[in-house]
Amino acid sequence: MKEYEVIREIPNQCSGNQMRDVFFAEVACESPMDYVKAQVAGKDVTFTEEELADGSVRIIADVEGLIHRYSFTPL
Repeated sequence: MKEYEVIREIPNQCSGNQMRDVFFAEVACESPMDYVKAQVAGKDVTFTEEELADGSVRIIADVEGLIHRYSFTPL
């Protein structure tokens, strides 16, 4: 399994509030997409995945209208 530092950002939907909820974790997984799918299981979700030249992966998950941005950086 590969190990990643994961940053998950969820923008605040309240008007006038520019803050985001930000979560950090170290995870071991074979696939970043499988990890994200497990996090949002049971919800109506669309995904966008981008692999960067440095080996990191960004996944945008539109979870029933609320955007979750995951950034996976290899450890």
